[in-house]
Amino acid sequence: MHEPSEHTSLSKTVRNKGQYLLALGVVASLLVVVNIPIFIVFFFGVFAYFMAKMFSAGSKMRTRSIFEFYLSAHEILRGDVRHWYGFEINEAITRGERIVKEMRNAPPLVHYALGALYHKVGDHSAAVRHLSFVAENPESFESSVVYPSVELRNYVSVLRKIEREPAEAPMTSAAVRALERGRKLKTDALLADSRTTLERSKPEAADAKALSGGNPEQSSVDEAPAKTPESVNGTEDSIRQKPQSVTSFHERPPSRKNGKEETPRKPIVEVLHDIYDRNVQ
Repeated sequence: MHEPSEHTSLSKTVRNKGQYLLALGVVASLLVVVNIPIFIVFFFGVFAYFMAKMFSAGSKMRTRSIFEFYLSAHEILRGDVRHWYGFEINEAITRGERIVKEMRNAPPLVHYALGALYHKVGDHSAAVRHLSFVAENPESFESSVVYPSVELRNYVSVLRKIEREPAEAPMTSAAVRALERGRKLKTDALLADSRTTLERSKPEAADAKALSGGNPEQSSVDEAPAKTPESVNGTEDSIRQKPQSVTSFHERPPSRKNGKEETPRKPIVEVLHDIYDRNVQ
């Protein structure tokens, strides 16, 4: 099988850029013919060039973010002895969701990696959404994409280059191969497990709701006994009568010690009065 050489790829790049320059020259000539000043043509030409470079750079950055997501997802899903923090998995999920949101037709491998990550963290509803898209949606198959976006075309170009020359990016190539193998062998199992877990959680949620009796705050309010005016008045009367039920020091009943009744002691005030009266006499 004949492999493309560096000279072939270089000639293809030169040919594509030559076509762009030729088209730009034709447009500039037409603008000059219709009496548009040359400096305005030059200005718009420079502006169009920088706009094209900016969109091209944005597309390349998005393509790079896809392969970085593959690397992080592969490291988390490969099941080695390392333990991953929750925020690390959430960051990888956020990166994948951003790709799906910003890219019109994101690669199916991105959806599989997202579904597997959601299954790992226990978010089975999101796992079913992404895994079912990969396994059951015919539009997700690569063969169904006939009119690609610019981002998808750049992604496929880089992907084919990595597949032809894995030595240039060995870690990325290994991550892509592992994810593709997992997509082929594990998608149905992960999807079935997530659906089974969701079906089991529905009766448990219904039982918990039935036991709580709907709104727990409302039930606790209903179960609390309402105070009637009579009970409130009774409480106030008991508070008023409480000081009267306390026996004063002067009316303390005689105490008993060893079975014998003891004479109650006089208050200290009376004792002082007696001593004072005697001294006065």
